[in-house]
Amino acid sequence: MASKHLKTAEFETEVEAGKGVALIDFWASWCGPCRMLGPVIDELAGEVGDTVLVGKVNIDEEQALAAKYRVMTIPTVIVFKDGKEVERLVGVQPKQNFLKLIEKAK
Repeated sequence: MASKHLKTAEFETEVEAGKGVALIDFWASWCGPCRMLGPVIDELAGEVGDTVLVGKVNIDEEQALAAKYRVMTIPTVIVFKDGKEVERLVGVQPKQNFLKLIEKAK
């Protein structure tokens, strides 16, 4: 299962108004580190996607969302619990770091 690409409307209904845990990768196609992290995020989606929403937001297409969450550096991965930000990691990280954040948020 690949991660879900989210537009603003989907983000609002599935993440901000959603229940449970969501892990969202804010990225851009021109960002080398983002492209390195992409397969890790997709792998996470395959492992935890049935219990956690794993998504991606392209900051070039969804600039308002990036501004709303003060995404200054990419990749930035934000973990949400019941629509509220609970954790944030910036830069390329090993998959294990994201799994720890997800477990902590549950």
